[in-house]
Amino acid sequence: MSKIAVIAGEGKLAPAVVSALDAPLVFALEGLDVEAPAKPFRLERLLPFLDHLADEGVTEVVFAGAIRRPRLDPALFDPRTMQIVPRILNAMQTGDDAALREVLAVFEESGLSVRAIDQILPSLVPAEGLLVGEPSERDRQDADYAARIVAGLGPLDIGQGAIVAQGLCLAVEALPGTDAMLEFAALHRDLRPNAKGAKGVLYKAPKPAQDRRIDLPTIGPDTVRRAAAADLAGIAWEAGGVILLERERTLADARAAGLFLWARG
Repeated sequence: MSKIAVIAGEGKLAPAVVSALDAPLVFALEGLDVEAPAKPFRLERLLPFLDHLADEGVTEVVFAGAIRRPRLDPALFDPRTMQIVPRILNAMQTGDDAALREVLAVFEESGLSVRAIDQILPSLVPAEGLLVGEPSERDRQDADYAARIVAGLGPLDIGQGAIVAQGLCLAVEALPGTDAMLEFAALHRDLRPNAKGAKGVLYKAPKPAQDRRIDLPTIGPDTVRRAAAADLAGIAWEAGGVILLERERTLADARAAGLFLWARG
């Protein structure tokens, strides 16, 4: 009987995926702080790990949650994994997206099918529409501009989000992540030209060439709380390209904070 394995990352996505599946096997990179009970594995022994998945009858794998670049210990590489190290290191020089694509390729070469989150839990990836509130015309313009910024940053492999207010970019997402971007925007709220004008919009989307089976951007209650602290008008994202965690709570928190939530087509 075939089984599915979850490669758990940081955040609340992994527990949501694990709870929705029927007795999956759950693994995480050793040293990664994950919220789902998981057996550890090391990237330095990737091929023996993939052999173990095959021995357990695993045919499908889903990646759930943020995965930071691990620190590799050369002394721990087994001979077979050592042979593919140049592939992964060369990809890392290009950027995180390239490195992740190379890792996915290694999984597939071992006979494993890598599933996307929306294939496992389609309800986590909202289709186009307004979920809460109503953006103003100025908010829609700010969201349009933020979307162009995120698309422009994509080829540089920098981040998956931007904050725009009154036609000005207040912040873009980089390695520290969305929380750091929102904290920065909160510190610099006075940069808006008109204190009584549009408050601004957080926009999130996958990078244009991103493999959507891994590292999709996420939005949840923490995002809403930080967006409210930054005094933004709302959150917009690419419909079908962003994971919405704890949907009911997120919508309720946004409604209470007066923020709109918009899966933008």
